[in-house]
Amino acid sequence: MLRVVLVLLVFCVLLIRQANSHEESGEWSCESDSEIRVQAEFGPGLITLDGHADDWKDVDGFEFSLRPALDPDAENEYRGGKMTVKALHDGRDVFFMVQVDGDYAYSKGDNNKCPSVALMFQIGEDATYHSMGGCKEGVEACTNKTCKGHEVDILHFSIGNAIPGRLYGGNPVDNRVGNGGDRFGHLVDLYAWNPHCRYLDGIGSSANDSSGQNDWKGAWWHSSFNVHSGFVEEDSPYASDGQKGTFYFEFSRPLRTMDHLQQDVQFTIGGSSKMSVAFWYPVDGKPWHGSGHYSVSCDWVPLDISLGSSVFTMARPRSSVSAASVFALLLSVISLCASVFIGYWVVKPQTAQFTPMENL
Repeated sequence: MLRVVLVLLVFCVLLIRQANSHEESGEWSCESDSEIRVQAEFGPGLITLDGHADDWKDVDGFEFSLRPALDPDAENEYRGGKMTVKALHDGRDVFFMVQVDGDYAYSKGDNNKCPSVALMFQIGEDATYHSMGGCKEGVEACTNKTCKGHEVDILHFSIGNAIPGRLYGGNPVDNRVGNGGDRFGHLVDLYAWNPHCRYLDGIGSSANDSSGQNDWKGAWWHSSFNVHSGFVEEDSPYASDGQKGTFYFEFSRPLRTMDHLQQDVQFTIGGSSKMSVAFWYPVDGKPWHGSGHYSVSCDWVPLDISLGSSVFTMARPRSSVSAASVFALLLSVISLCASVFIGYWVVKPQTAQFTPMENL
């Protein structure tokens, strides 16, 4: 009898361990760098949304080490390199460039064997970075009432069906249905209260709302590509696996959206928001899984949307002043020459023309 009890006890312990294997071990603790900030300067007319980084070369970014989101220890850091995050706005749209060092990896149609990236933003005031909003309710009980204040906004781009350099995200077909999906390239617009309560915009746990839409657009690229005129689907896999280089993920979205469901973050010029960036990569060619992503920090990273008086616009008044000075100097020279000429004719001696008498 005692042996049976011991066997049952061991069996129960194994079950408990198996159940806890999907959760984080120990109490969550985080020591984030308070100096980290992403600055979105004002720069109209600078960015072409094509996945290329050429037009970002003069924009400052912040470089991050990537560590597993659920176990952010330095020893488990992403071995491929660093991530650089840049941001910019033109007064209407906000732009993001996410650069990640990494060997080229692509498997058409298999998102989990391709790199993937996500941006997450705080919407509700109580929304935490940890646990994707931090609502304590389970999947059967999480609603916009029980989890009010824990909303986060998420963009997720999985490139398994996305052609490099081509635009994906919001499109008339999916927006007409009324959700944040993207059936063409899987650049989707989501919101969440916690990892178990995550939905496309316009889709809810109990009911859908046809006003939801995907407000994001984006493209991707890799520095190993030697074609710049454009790829088509038949060119897949676009390059050989294992080539050294950098992945580029470029995104844009209006500062303000038509959302009235508390599913989109709303950016304000001169204001600050909170964001994070996640990255998935098929390490050693193995498919990644949903919770196996790397993150730029173990807490929110501040995102500042700068006013119009930025480094991009300060140069313009200086150049216009210089042009005005040159123009004024030119007018002064012309005026001086004209004055000398007129003065000469005024003071020039007036002599009468001699006419012979016989011609009178």
